[in-house]
Amino acid sequence: GIHERNSKWSPDGKWVAYISDASGENELHIISQDGKGKPQRITTGADTYYYQMYWSPDSKKLLWADKKLRLRYVDIEKKIITEIAKTDVWEFSQYAWSPDSRWITYAKWINKDINKVYLYSLKDRQTFEVTDDWYDSYNPVFSSDGQYLYFVSNRDFNPIYSRTEWNHAYRDLAKIYLVPLTRKVESPFKPKSDEVAIDSKESKKEKETEEDKEVTVKVEPEGLPDRIIALPINASNYSHLTSAENFLYYTRKGAADEKTQLLVYDFIKQEETDLGEIRGYEISADGKKMLVGKNESYYVIDLPKGKLDLEDALDLSGMEMMLDRRAEWGQIFNECWRQMRDFFYVPNMHGVDWAGVRKRYEPLVPYVNHRADLTYIIGEMIGELNVGHTYVGGGDYPKPERIQTGLLGAELERHSSGYYRIKRLLKGENWNDARRSPLTEVGVDANEGDFILAIDGNSTENMDNIFEHLVNTVGKQVTLTLNSQPQPKGGRDVVVCPISNEQELYYYNRVQTNIKKVTKATDGKVGYIHIPDMGRTGLNEFVKHYYPQLTKKALIIDVRGNGGGNVSPMIIERLRREVVMIAIARNASPSVEPGGTLWGPMIMLADEFSASDGDIVVYRFKKYGLGKVVGKRTWGGVVGIRGTLPLLDDGYLRRPEFSRYDLEGAEWIMEGYGVEPDIYVDNDPAQEYAGIDQQLNRAIEEILKELKTKEKAIPKPPPYPVK
Repeated sequence: GIHERNSKWSPDGKWVAYISDASGENELHIISQDGKGKPQRITTGADTYYYQMYWSPDSKKLLWADKKLRLRYVDIEKKIITEIAKTDVWEFSQYAWSPDSRWITYAKWINKDINKVYLYSLKDRQTFEVTDDWYDSYNPVFSSDGQYLYFVSNRDFNPIYSRTEWNHAYRDLAKIYLVPLTRKVESPFKPKSDEVAIDSKESKKEKETEEDKEVTVKVEPEGLPDRIIALPINASNYSHLTSAENFLYYTRKGAADEKTQLLVYDFIKQEETDLGEIRGYEISADGKKMLVGKNESYYVIDLPKGKLDLEDALDLSGMEMMLDRRAEWGQIFNECWRQMRDFFYVPNMHGVDWAGVRKRYEPLVPYVNHRADLTYIIGEMIGELNVGHTYVGGGDYPKPERIQTGLLGAELERHSSGYYRIKRLLKGENWNDARRSPLTEVGVDANEGDFILAIDGNSTENMDNIFEHLVNTVGKQVTLTLNSQPQPKGGRDVVVCPISNEQELYYYNRVQTNIKKVTKATDGKVGYIHIPDMGRTGLNEFVKHYYPQLTKKALIIDVRGNGGGNVSPMIIERLRREVVMIAIARNASPSVEPGGTLWGPMIMLADEFSASDGDIVVYRFKKYGLGKVVGKRTWGGVVGIRGTLPLLDDGYLRRPEFSRYDLEGAEWIMEGYGVEPDIYVDNDPAQEYAGIDQQLNRAIEEILKELKTKEKAIPKPPPYPVK
């Protein structure tokens, strides 16, 4: 009935710190590392969600961040909390101690795009800027000798260019940088002398004494941004920096990396070594051991200098506990209530008495008999907030193995003969696995109207259900006996590999049908695009169908059934482009400029299933005056979500965290209402079932009206200049 998380071992090895809600709120606790004795609660009065904490190297303090956008530390003996930074932009997630425990470094959001690195002196209670406002800088850590500050920064600009249009994108912007904390500290990359060095016994003794000295971090704040030095490595995407003597460990997941790589930079040899693929790592306080996570296993190894050799995984089979499910369900209920309290996008909880809601639903929890019951109760509770994107689910419950039924990419019907007939073949894109239609593949001679006489030699004539014989055949070879007549004589055998889902095929056929319909009704003047969501899939559908239709005179953009996402700004940015000139080259046809621009009127189709970013794309379309919207009022759910926070049984809770209001600051927009169409059309279900799309028909009608006055034609070039 208690959630304990984010454990950290103290550098002196005596304590394990963790966050616990034993008090009913998130508080920092410590317990003896051998498990003996009672836990000590270090903080009190928690009023929000706490994020990861880190021990100071002297094991006397804990540093952590919270959802109130504060960065704080606590003295574990005095239990006094000190706030060192606060922001109104976003949460702190990257912060670290100096090796002498007298300084803290952190990255702070100064706007939605830029993090800035700071240093904080515990002694003077002063904050100093390390980086400027121009480049996003983050993940700061001190060197183990206290002479440098390392950090990652996006300041290496090498654009890549789009193949679909003349446009740019930046992928690998980051390198690792270091700052000497005082002017006397030299660059590790300073020019080396080729003079012979005399290493006397005295100098050796002096060196050894120097190394035995306790680290004291000295900082000269003035000029810190001017002392930044780049590590000589390729620009990529770096994170998780850790210093250990003359080595800097870090992870990389750049555009060319399929998985996260662990690397180390040796400052003596001045070379980078790729240690191999990992999921995560942590170095022990004494700098001698490393915990590595890979492929759902963990390994403790000596600090690596070469390629990882991970052989003996930690045996976690003994990590067992006595589970009181009812106590766990009670804790999950309360934590979900707290998470909504702490993360909901407006503090007034939509005017709901949130404490009262908890009192109303909590008496139901003792009657929960299954995780599904708990999910239902939590769903009803968070539903009181009357907002979209309040999702709860997952968790610890039995999940039976799903045995898939093979599908053929066709609509089948039972014939009076008893055999099954192919009523309709679903066309596909057989070069694309997601849209492979088995009966239309090369070498499979199947036609609409053909009879399926047998499956792997088993006659279909007296089968109760043909799909019983396709169970567990997905991706496996199946022999079908086909014939144009319902009789074995003259039958032919074909080999197919059934698919697990025909949804993509039905979608593809629907879009192609709509394209043909629009083309035929407008004499090829009008293009048609359907965008199924505002994620990668939807963006891909837009790109595949937008650019090939740029020579059309008008465009219908269909976002009915759009499942949302976050790419609506990209879609609208392209639709908003305006023609400013005509480009031409010798012997070539003139074309509009800028490229990627459709010159002509547009109409958008929307309905009650245009959801989330599917709402927002319609709002943007109307706000920019790009054309009329035909259909029905959209779904009305635009308060956004991000990833779930951990729950005890690995379930999930989506907390609506960010929303939008109008430019005048007068009202919250879309949420709970949606976006009204300019022309209301509700598809009659009977007509829709019969293949009549009234909404699309009206869109075609309206775009043809607009073409009468808004159709554009590229003018012929003026007389050639004579100079």
